[in-house]
Amino acid sequence: MLDLRQCALGIEFGSTRIKAVLVDGSHAPVAQGDFTWENQLKDGVWTYPLEAVHTGLQHAYAALAADVQAKYGQPLTTVGCIGISAMMHGYLAFDGAGQLLVPFRTWRNTMTGPAAAELTEALGFNIPQRWSIAHFYQALLNEEGHLGELAFFTTLAGYVHWRLTGQKVLGVGDASGMFPIDSATGGYDAEMLKTCSRLIAGHGFGRELAELLPAVLPAGADAGVLTAEGARLLDPTGTLQPGVPFCPPEGDAGTGMVATNSVAPRTGNVSAGTSIFAMVVLEKPLSRVYPEIDMVTTPSGEAVAMVHCNNCTSDLNAWVSLLAESAALCGAEVDKGTLFTKLFNASLRGAPDCGGVTPVNYFSGESVTHFDAGLPLLLRRPDADFTLANFMRANIYSAFATLAMGLEILKNEDVAVDTLLGHGGLFKTPGVAQRYLAAAAGAPVTCMETAGEGGPYGMALLAAYRLHRAEGETLADYLKTRVFAGARSTTVTPDAADAAGFASFLREYERALKAERAVV
Repeated sequence: MLDLRQCALGIEFGSTRIKAVLVDGSHAPVAQGDFTWENQLKDGVWTYPLEAVHTGLQHAYAALAADVQAKYGQPLTTVGCIGISAMMHGYLAFDGAGQLLVPFRTWRNTMTGPAAAELTEALGFNIPQRWSIAHFYQALLNEEGHLGELAFFTTLAGYVHWRLTGQKVLGVGDASGMFPIDSATGGYDAEMLKTCSRLIAGHGFGRELAELLPAVLPAGADAGVLTAEGARLLDPTGTLQPGVPFCPPEGDAGTGMVATNSVAPRTGNVSAGTSIFAMVVLEKPLSRVYPEIDMVTTPSGEAVAMVHCNNCTSDLNAWVSLLAESAALCGAEVDKGTLFTKLFNASLRGAPDCGGVTPVNYFSGESVTHFDAGLPLLLRRPDADFTLANFMRANIYSAFATLAMGLEILKNEDVAVDTLLGHGGLFKTPGVAQRYLAAAAGAPVTCMETAGEGGPYGMALLAAYRLHRAEGETLADYLKTRVFAGARSTTVTPDAADAAGFASFLREYERALKAERAVV
């Protein structure tokens, strides 16, 4: 049987899955559960209804509890600590009674261009369109009526944590995607808060910005306990008892850093799913502001350069679904996971430059290349070698293409990174996406045996850190010595032919963006 009070639970709301992972006292995953969901485009806004948030949370937790019961023959009555993580950024706005004022505006929206530009200029700090402060300020510019009732706004992780504990707090990593953080103090940047408050007052808004934002907490801090109401929301069966401690809620960028042991300077990771982003922990500040680079933090507050791309696997997934439908038409019912593995391995037979096949994988806007909207395209030259291998390789390459453009900025800044850690669903097939990312980034790429676990595992580790850490033990030391000291991993260095082929593909991809811009 499990010693449940030594276990830590991480629940992450990803773009397409809500996943719960339970780790034991040795940090090994012992049970999991998930729930599939999808964002909706309603009235021009990418959103998830709160009912889906609640339902998905309950289903993912119920699946986890059933897994514990099946494996260990015991009900999940308690755990040592719980942590909630979710997609960063976006805008969840509430009135004083806790009622949602407008539909949840997710990171995927690119509707805040004027606000992001004005804030970036005023603060001297890059404010991307998806950041929470950009959504709030754009609402001011639009003179939206809900602002008269606004009492509080937060991220998705902050909202779920609030419902479970009653605490309006955020981990510093997630908070750094709402408003700029001062790494020296570990809180919101005080001078930028003053500047932003003056801007807001100029639009007739009478409240201080600091009153509307959640409190900021570092990794390992006490972030409240599961209330009786929260226990009923998480587990309507009543089996889970209230009183479980919580760690600070975090964003998916922070949990990705933790899951790959990439929280110390000179470390970096790439998280690849519906979106893709690279996080590099900095030794020194960048020389200037770049609109393509976010400045965020680790869950313990260190400065991080983030290249965030809205588009990664959505187009690839759509093509695989089409190929599965074709197989079914011929009487071959193939498990989707098996099909992904076969198609990824088939891509290795493709030409290094993909033989003249160029997909543009933009389902939505893309800040790195300055698109406010997207439409997937597939282009090929008349003389292209249009094989399944080249087609699949091109689609995987396209998932990394925009990221490679952003990483080039960090190379020009002489940002040092010893190796990139790859994680997320794109890396589940060993040695394929890992190899292509090494070619795209021009750096060694390491994948651990937990590469497919991604953020939910990272959130469970943050909960374990809150539960087990010693006095004065930093998160970086905890991960290095207690979690990953004996972790098995594989490292792939860039292959010269792959690197040259990807560079050729990227030139064609950049040309194809002219067609994409014309179509959009």
